Amino acid sequence: METKSIMIVGVGGQGSLLASRLIGNVLLSGGYDVKVSEVHGMSQRGGSVVTYVKYGDKVFSPVIEKGEADIIISFELLEAARWVSYLKKGGSLITSTQRIDPMPVITGTDGYPDDIANKITELGIEVTAVDALELAREAGGVKASNVVLMGVAASKMDFEDELWQDAIKQCVPPKFLELNQKAFELGMNV
Repeated sequence: METKSIMIVGVGGQGSLLASRLIGNVLLSGGYDVKVSEVHGMSQRGGSVVTYVKYGDKVFSPVIEKGEADIIISFELLEAARWVSYLKKGGSLITSTQRIDPMPVITGTDGYPDDIANKITELGIEVTAVDALELAREAGGVKASNVVLMGVAASKMDFEDELWQDAIKQCVPPKFLELNQKAFELGMNV
């Protein structure tokens, strides 16, 4: 199998580490060689972060270059726009509609761009924009918006639901398991 690439992008504090662990776990259980990068960017809440995941028969490096990502999963709209050039032709973008104002917007020196998802769609890119924050709230906690997006991603990937459920059980603390299982299911059914 040719190597496939997934990028997870967002803002520090949104749960990209859990998301990359879930995907990595599913891919390993599916029998693939998997390489996951550490999060690049600021680990504190508010800084831009990116995680690379590559899988296939044999993977030598997790690094994804521009135009190589099969899927980009974005936890925030502006981050989707920032990283869209890494998507390969025919790739797909899954994004939360959540907006987190960067410092220039907070200080008033710049404005938050309008209609980001539609502008990306106009480039000929398949975009699935989801109000992951609201779905997480419906599941019982806004911190599960990352797992909502994993559910959306799972609905577009060819892996058995059992692999995803096992990954959630292995990666999520027991006291948050039910919340995350519900968040995942809501994402799967978008």
